[in-house]
Amino acid sequence: MGQIVTVTSGKGGVGKSTTTANIATALSKMDKKVIAIDFDIGLRNLDMILGLESRIVYDVVDVMEGNCNLAQAIIKDKKSQNLHFLPASQTKDKNILTKEKVEKLLNDLKKEFDYILIDSPAGIESGFEHSIFLADRAIVVVTPEISAVRDADRVIGIIDAKSQKAINGEEVEKHIIINRIKPDLVEKGEMLGIDDVLDILSLPLIGIVPDTEEIVSSTNLGTPIVHNDKSIAGEAFRRIAKRIDGEEVPFVDIKSQKGFFDKLKGLFK
Repeated sequence: MGQIVTVTSGKGGVGKSTTTANIATALSKMDKKVIAIDFDIGLRNLDMILGLESRIVYDVVDVMEGNCNLAQAIIKDKKSQNLHFLPASQTKDKNILTKEKVEKLLNDLKKEFDYILIDSPAGIESGFEHSIFLADRAIVVVTPEISAVRDADRVIGIIDAKSQKAINGEEVEKHIIINRIKPDLVEKGEMLGIDDVLDILSLPLIGIVPDTEEIVSSTNLGTPIVHNDKSIAGEAFRRIAKRIDGEEVPFVDIKSQKGFFDKLKGLFK
C-alpha cells in the first residue's frame, strides 16, 4: 500500500506547490511510482510547475462526480515515466469535495502508487482539512518569516486534532521544510534562523532549500529544478526525497553560510 504525504503550509506564497512538484519528481527518479494531486480547487498551479497544463482534460472533481474514471483523469509526466499527476478543477466550487469521496479516491490510489503527494490548499478551510485527513505524513513548508512560521504552527495543531490518525489516537508523522533560506540575512539577524523556526514549531527538520533565481526560472519553464543536476536547490529537493524514503543523507553544503550549516550537522546524527 502506498503512503499519503500531504505538503501543506499555513499561508500561501511559501513555495508549497514548487516543493510538491520537486519532491514528487525526485521520488519518481528514484524508481518509485508517484502521483501528485492538486487539491487547491479553483487556484491550481501544480500543473504549470510540472509543465502539464496543456494536457488536462479531466480533473479530480470529474473523477469524484463520476464524469470520468480515474485512469482518464491521471496524466503521465513528460520526463519521468514513474510520475503521474491528477489536477484540481479551475471552475468548480471548492466545497464540492466530501470526506467520503476523498477517502475513496485516496484509498484507490494507495493500491497503485508508492507515494501519493497531495498539494494542499494554503490556510485552514475545508479543502485543507480534506487534504490532511488521511495523511500518513505531513510536510509543512515554511519560509523564515515569523508570520509564515506562526501560521504553520496553527496548521500543525489542526493536523494533530482533525486527521484520521488523530481521531484514532495516533499521530501523523510531521516534518518541516524551511524554504527560501538566505544565509547572509540569517547571519545579519535580518531573517529567522533554523533554530528559531524549530524552537517555535517543535518538529524535526527534513530539508532546507536556498533562495535561488534558478527555481523561479524552472517554474516558469515547467521543469522542476530536480532535473538540473548542477543546481544546489535541486540537490536540496533530491535529498529531501531520499529522507522521505528512509535514507539518512547530509544537508546540502551551501557556500557563503559560514557556520550556518555546522549547527545542522548534529540534527541527523
